This record gives sequence, structure tokens and C-alpha cells, in this order.
Amino acid sequence: MSENHTPQDEKHDEITFQIHKEQLEVNKKWIDTADVTIYKKKYTKEKQILVPVTCEDLIIEKRVKNPEDPRDIQIETTCIPLSEEQIEIKLALTVLNDIEINKNQYEELIQINERLKEEKIHIDTIGDVNVVIDCPSSLADT
Repeated sequence: MSENHTPQDEKHDEITFQIHKEQLEVNKKWIDTADVTIYKKKYTKEKQILVPVTCEDLIIEKRVKNPEDPRDIQIETTCIPLSEEQIEIKLALTVLNDIEINKNQYEELIQINERLKEEKIHIDTIGDVNVVIDCPSSLADT
């Protein structure tokens, strides 16, 4: 009897390796780094100032002589207010500052250093084995 062997009848020990390589993937996302509230606040303070005011009076002096003693003179004074300055207070707003508020976006370059891992297949042999690599040049570098 003769045996016919076909390629399908031959038994091969087949091992499959998956070779991995890390690739750098960079994504960006917005995060809030500060929360800012802008508002004006009024403060109240007391202020005291001295303001000179002028008044105008009419003064009438009456000299009364004593008939018994001519050297004895009585003076009667009558004061009649005619006019006076009155203080008028007005509050005026004064612009202290013009404040502009703007948002500014700028771009800066940040260098990222990352170690990427890559797997390569290595073949160790024991004995006098002749290894023939028959593959495309891109795999031969492994």
C-alpha cells in the first residue's frame, strides 16, 4: 500500500503572536480654571467740612441819657437780620476710571514627552539552526 500525503494531511504546530505598538493620541478639552464675577460695590463714608456763611444784620443803637446825670448813657441795641447765605448741597458724580474688561485667548506650544512601547518578535535558537527569513523588508527589520 502506498500512502499519499496531501498538504491538508500534514500537521503543523502553529502559533500566532500579536505584536503591539503604542501610538500617541492627543486630545484636548476645555476645563474651567477660574470663576470670575465682576460687579461694582458702593461704599458710604461720612465727610465733614466747614463752610463759612455770611449773615447781614441791621443794627440800631439807641442812646438813652439819664436826665439826672448826663454822663450816664444807656445804649439799647436792636438787631434785625436782613439776609444770610444758606448752604445748598448737591452731589455730583465724577468719573474716576473707565474700566474695560475683555477676554483674551492665546495659544502656546507645550512639549509633551511620552515613552511609547513597541513589541518586536525575537527568535532564539539552540544548536546549529539555519534560519531563513522570507518576508517583506518591513517585517525583516524586526
